[in-house]
Amino acid sequence: MKSKVVVEDAFVYSEEKNLTVRKTSLFFTGDGFTAYDCKGNLVFRVDTYGPDSRDLGELVLMDATGRCLLTVRRKRPSLHNRWEGYLGEREEGKKPIFSVRRSSIIGRSNVTVEVYSNPIEEYQIEGSFAQRNCTFFNADKISVAEIRRKVDACANVVLGKDVFSLSIKPGFDSAFAMGLVLVLDQIQVDELPGNRVDADPIPDDPSLSS
Repeated sequence: MKSKVVVEDAFVYSEEKNLTVRKTSLFFTGDGFTAYDCKGNLVFRVDTYGPDSRDLGELVLMDATGRCLLTVRRKRPSLHNRWEGYLGEREEGKKPIFSVRRSSIIGRSNVTVEVYSNPIEEYQIEGSFAQRNCTFFNADKISVAEIRRKVDACANVVLGKDVFSLSIKPGFDSAFAMGLVLVLDQIQVDELPGNRVDADPIPDDPSLSS
């Protein structure tokens, strides 16, 4: 597969890269993340943003040193839960480098990603992020990354959903893949009962009125 740099070429590897992703807080759905390589080295982190700052709809992906790599931001208003990604820190007037939108299939994270390169490239994310079981495909339907439940090899047991595996194929930008994980997590949050940001109001039923 031809190498695809979206965020930074330092995170594009010649061999498959397997990351262990952990949620850094168990108290709120959508809190921070850390991602480690197979040697236990920190690769990416997202500081806890909690329920209040989460409403701002903007998340920052950093490397191990705290350098801002990517900012993802919810586009409002949006009929299809659309997010946009910006290289580094988002600034006024800065143009996004990609966008993400959810499909109309409720309960599954079928998502379309458009990268604003020349020409525009499209990716599909199919499966269920809530179950930690989804695959990223390029336009040729070739898998470029996968999210799976993490298995403890020593105990041979499946770990909880707050720890999962992100496998990135050779040539695919792992920082870009991790940025998409942040968006998938927020889409899952938005689909929880009472959190749908794009849901239409339910009209009153006249038959129930007194």
